[in-house]
Amino acid sequence: MTLLAVHLALAAAYAGFQWTVRALVYPQMTLVPPEAFPAYERSHQRRVSRVVGPLFAGQAVTTLWLLVDRPAGTPLLPVLASAACLAAVLELTALGAVPQHRRLDRGWDVAVHRRLVHVDTLRALTATGGVAAALWLLLA
Repeated sequence: MTLLAVHLALAAAYAGFQWTVRALVYPQMTLVPPEAFPAYERSHQRRVSRVVGPLFAGQAVTTLWLLVDRPAGTPLLPVLASAACLAAVLELTALGAVPQHRRLDRGWDVAVHRRLVHVDTLRALTATGGVAAALWLLLA
């Protein structure tokens, strides 16, 4: 039960973080003067990594633990759903968000920012699915 609670806490913390980035941080990027944007973007990446890294690592540990040594009576389907959500978030991050951030390193670009916001919306929705799966695990 403790593993399931920790897993839920990590999934919820990441989803809350992701919705905050989506609703607050990314929209505010449009207010940064273009000449200051590359430095702002690099600073954003460094600071965000300090928060998201441990959240990704924690979720990876609890997800792998659940896949390898599922507690007795814990149904497999929500474990698989949780793992799928985490895998999708990591894929969206690696193949969608990170390349857009690298482009923004070079300077402000409205189209790149729009793509980043789109990818981030998908990440936030997928992370919310991960919370639902983790809650399902805890309540099953």
